Amino acid sequence: MSHPASPDGGADPGRRHRHLRSFFTGLVAALAILGLAVGVYGAAVEPRFILDEERIQARIPGLGQDWSGAEVMVFSDLQVGMWWDNTGMIERVVARTVAADPEAVLVPGDFLYHSEASLQERIQGVVGLLEPLTATEIPVYAVMGNHDYAVGAVDELTIALEDHGIEVLANEAAAVPARDLRPGPGLFIVGMGPASVGEADPAKALGQTPEAAPRLVLMHNPTTFPDLPPHSAPMAVAGHTHCGQIALPLLSHWSYLGLTEEEELVADGLAPADYGSEGNAMFVTCGIGFSLLPMRINAPPQLLTVELRPA
Repeated sequence: MSHPASPDGGADPGRRHRHLRSFFTGLVAALAILGLAVGVYGAAVEPRFILDEERIQARIPGLGQDWSGAEVMVFSDLQVGMWWDNTGMIERVVARTVAADPEAVLVPGDFLYHSEASLQERIQGVVGLLEPLTATEIPVYAVMGNHDYAVGAVDELTIALEDHGIEVLANEAAAVPARDLRPGPGLFIVGMGPASVGEADPAKALGQTPEAAPRLVLMHNPTTFPDLPPHSAPMAVAGHTHCGQIALPLLSHWSYLGLTEEEELVADGLAPADYGSEGNAMFVTCGIGFSLLPMRINAPPQLLTVELRPA
């Protein structure tokens, strides 16, 4: 039996509408499956199993030749206390760092996140996760992040970390003790407070470093970087951005976190050569943990190794 033609001689409109409904139903189902797959990947695969081990070289003026090739490792934004936090990856990063036996380790803040647990319980969780590292002789330096301030943990966390050998720098500088055959000139770590809560004081921190001393600058917020005087930070490392956490491919300036206009330029990796003052450089690491959602897409957890070379 043939289908009746439409008055204008075309195909049956009802049949055409059924085809369209079928197409859109299939499209919606396919998008739903794709969204579910992306969600599972972002929550259970990328943050839990993929570790980006980045390596850069930093040329440091005044660094002694005996320090050439020395390595400093950096990991950031543990966010312990976030629901379904990333403790498994923290353990992996700590183990990898201990095995590498670097000259020093830098942690640019945000150890904690809001949770229902008590403050002391969360702090002990952080200390326990870092214990394989603090049990070694590797010097570890840290600064606080905005979340550490937000949960009211700065004083207690600083005491706990320093009791376990981690030197917390609040707009301060510290000399890295020479190990093995590296007598000097050595290396200073200059640590800044988090700018996002008004605690950054670059002048105070840099003022505690001998003039022309070789140094690395450690900060939580990359927005501190443009405030550093020329030639004061031959290499700075920062965290905070999570590299967008959910960063769409081909849309590098969009992310789930809605980064500020200033941070878009330095959301991840090396800052543009013309960003900041002359003679300064910065690398923004992706961190390990989460903010708001336990998910990472196109922004895997990162462990950074900085290989030092005399300028």
